[in-house]
Amino acid sequence: MEESKYLKQIVILLALAYFCFMFGNGLISLSIPDEVFYAQTAKEMLQQHSWMTPYLFGQPQFEKPIFLYWLLKLGFLVFGINSFAARFFPALFGMFGVAAVYLLGVIGFKDKQKAFISAIILMTCGLYIGLARTVFTDLIFSVFILLSLLSFYGGYSFKEKKGLGILFFFVFAALAVLSKGPLGLIIPLLTVAVFLFIKKDIKFLMNKYSFWGFLVFSLISFPWYILMYKLYGNAFIVEFFYNDHLRRIIEAEHRSNDSWYFYPFSIFGCIFPWSIFLVMTLFSLPKYLRENNNSFCLFLISWIAVIFVIFQIAHSKLISYIFPLFPALALLAGGFIIDEVSKKRFSRQIYSALLLSLIPIFLVPVLLIIVSSGFKDYLIKYIPLFATVYLFIGIFFVYGLFMLFWILKKKFLKSIYGLALFLPLLLYLIAFSRPDIEAYLSPQKTCEYLLKNYKIDNAILSSKFFVRGVKYYTDKEVAVIDMPGTPFFSAHPVPFLNTPEKVRDFLSGQKVTYCVLKKNSVTDIERLMTDKFKSTVLKVIGNQYILKIETLSK
Repeated sequence: MEESKYLKQIVILLALAYFCFMFGNGLISLSIPDEVFYAQTAKEMLQQHSWMTPYLFGQPQFEKPIFLYWLLKLGFLVFGINSFAARFFPALFGMFGVAAVYLLGVIGFKDKQKAFISAIILMTCGLYIGLARTVFTDLIFSVFILLSLLSFYGGYSFKEKKGLGILFFFVFAALAVLSKGPLGLIIPLLTVAVFLFIKKDIKFLMNKYSFWGFLVFSLISFPWYILMYKLYGNAFIVEFFYNDHLRRIIEAEHRSNDSWYFYPFSIFGCIFPWSIFLVMTLFSLPKYLRENNNSFCLFLISWIAVIFVIFQIAHSKLISYIFPLFPALALLAGGFIIDEVSKKRFSRQIYSALLLSLIPIFLVPVLLIIVSSGFKDYLIKYIPLFATVYLFIGIFFVYGLFMLFWILKKKFLKSIYGLALFLPLLLYLIAFSRPDIEAYLSPQKTCEYLLKNYKIDNAILSSKFFVRGVKYYTDKEVAVIDMPGTPFFSAHPVPFLNTPEKVRDFLSGQKVTYCVLKKNSVTDIERLMTDKFKSTVLKVIGNQYILKIETLSK
């Protein structure tokens, strides 16, 4: 009977996760610069009939391991080459991650309500929804880390399952290594080691199961790396291990992110709308540990600390790098919320957090009213059915009133579930926008316009930010203009034109050059125009300028 309740809650979570992550995934084209990077690699693997070597711009590329590309290629084979197919597996893994957090919460808390709330928090926080609806390695990698640590803690909690837990710990770590590299083993192994050291139980791993587990890990994860080294030698080692791993520790890919506060502030921002609850949770941890001596809490803290320290010391910082600690944050916050709600005395912390959560809820209709009254002529370009704006003003206003009523009546649990609706409601508001908005996210319409109206038989000149998308949506040769600019962090085998001389030489080599450019690149081109070239702006779509440059003499 108890198992059927767990199963029922998992089914409910998966159904909710479907609408949060997968429903409507094909409405918007693949975005630039990253979604098209991964999708183009899988597309070229299809064209090259390859299952082992990733390709980009016609050449092998090793920025990421193979697992995501297997999933993308499989999605393209089943659903065709489209945005839904590319986003299918990230969304599916997002659903798996929600179920895994629930199961880990049941094991760790021994409380299905805490487990359920934790899964809801993870499912409805901003970064999780964002990564589950886009094509990145990070969500799939993070779910494998989660599954690896779930396996370990299951084996640790139920001694009769110890062998199975250790075995699957290594299996999922191996899949994580195939998703993003050595960190797939380093993160879960360090987490477990720190936890067992604190518990003075390091001998837990000293057994035959660890030996066989590592053997299985090696059989799953090593063959692809060995094959790549055998086929490509030092080119693979330099690009994958040095450039994409070691170099990111010692050099910032995005210098503006290289600060001590980037990750702390980003974590609290990206777990919205649960940010305030997370702050309260972290402040309550010392007291909670003193009172409960909770092994599961120590495990979650070890998990968070290991990931934070690993990525904090690296100079290359992106919030998606630290995403694997979000399941642990959701579990801590879920446990804290239920503990506070379940107390017989009134919880000022939960009451205050919920009242503050009303600010963004009521801010949405206020902003929509301001925009609809002051900028209607501009907004109508993106939302043709303007009644949609009024509908969502009404929806969010009523939603806010219900939340206020529940909070004032101290129906805290109902208010928590209500707060979980905030980002999904916003998501479906965005879905009513016109496709014109895509021009700021994707060059698909630009490329369709070029291919439909002009015969293109040479390389398209593109701004750096657009080039992967132009390649994906046209299948034509491409070149990059970026003056002055630095090459891609990982090498791309395309002409990179960052001086006037290089641009003029490139244009001189083609009778007609079609371009997809940012406005600053258009300005750069105009400065280079002489009586040797003629430049014409054919069309502007969003922030993308389509130019035709003719070489008048050679």
